[in-house]
Amino acid sequence: MKQDSDLRNNLKSIRTRLGMSQQDLANIANVTRQTISGVESGLYAPSVAITLRLAKALGCQVEDLFWLERDLPEIEAVLAKPVPNGQQLRVSMARVGGQWIAYPLIGKDAFRQDMIPADGESTSLTGTNKVRVRLLDDNLDTLHNTVVIAGCAPVISLWARATERWHPQLRVQYNFANSMAALHSLCRGEAHIAGMHLYDPETSEYNTPFVRDVLAGREAVLITLGVWEEGLLLKSGNPMGIRTVSDLVAGGATIVNREIGSGSRMLLEQTLQKEQIAFDTVQGFDNILKSHQDVAQAIVRGVADAGMSTASVATAFGLGFIPLHQSRYDLVILKEYLEEAPVQQLLSTLGHRMVHSQFEILGGYDISKIGEVVATV
Repeated sequence: MKQDSDLRNNLKSIRTRLGMSQQDLANIANVTRQTISGVESGLYAPSVAITLRLAKALGCQVEDLFWLERDLPEIEAVLAKPVPNGQQLRVSMARVGGQWIAYPLIGKDAFRQDMIPADGESTSLTGTNKVRVRLLDDNLDTLHNTVVIAGCAPVISLWARATERWHPQLRVQYNFANSMAALHSLCRGEAHIAGMHLYDPETSEYNTPFVRDVLAGREAVLITLGVWEEGLLLKSGNPMGIRTVSDLVAGGATIVNREIGSGSRMLLEQTLQKEQIAFDTVQGFDNILKSHQDVAQAIVRGVADAGMSTASVATAFGLGFIPLHQSRYDLVILKEYLEEAPVQQLLSTLGHRMVHSQFEILGGYDISKIGEVVATV
């Protein structure tokens, strides 16, 4: 059957993520390889029976594989706060008092800062690192269906919320941690997935050398979330005329830095070394902050003139940005977790249009390789 022009699929994305060839999937689903090729290329619309076979073979729902692409509606809304003229906005929406309200996601409003609800409370210590917990409700299914991600990329929360909308029974817990801290958290068994963006100049590789070193023989896969632009955040309008890291010293600029183990700090140090600039000549090098948002807020408040972060954070806070490097952000997952249903559900949404839309409107990310397995260790 010829493909419906509105029918979309991410069959190839899910298949390759599971390490299957077209022939492998054809054999399991009891169809021809030409059928798989035709569906993936959009030239063939599968029957209901074939659709069900494909979903079963891949261990997912039919809705994970296929959807109808329709024109999305547009509605008129009242802005909850004034914004710069002509600026394209990310907004959240609500119906209040009979009208639509649009809440601009700019600056601090673009990030979650609310208190996280508790699942339980500790009642007693049972060892040096163990504790008894009294649950606050009996919904154990929620706890069993929670995937824990450690990382520092703000887009992880966007991915998590989009996934929870698509799989209401799934909960994603995002624990903030810099790249090395996230990797060690994964190694200690505190997370299913670690997000990281570290570059090794000796091997010209992203992330993999660090994973090999920390995991020390444990098997894992690295899946790309996206490639983001990293560089210097500056005050709006760049009043000091900064163009390079050398200008930080020449102009007497004050910076804020990130903690050891973060990708942003590593990039700053590598850039300074390349330019043969001593760390102690950069004013504020030892002023340490713990997140991309904190760096941006310090510049907005006038505490610092510059700091290292990403293009998307610069846009969210209305700051200037000097690109220095494109960094690949990978998700590191122990192979033993790949067969768990909640993890599979989460990973399956990397190919979904809802996730892609959130990344694309944010800006500063290249998601052309999203969901690709880039390394195994």
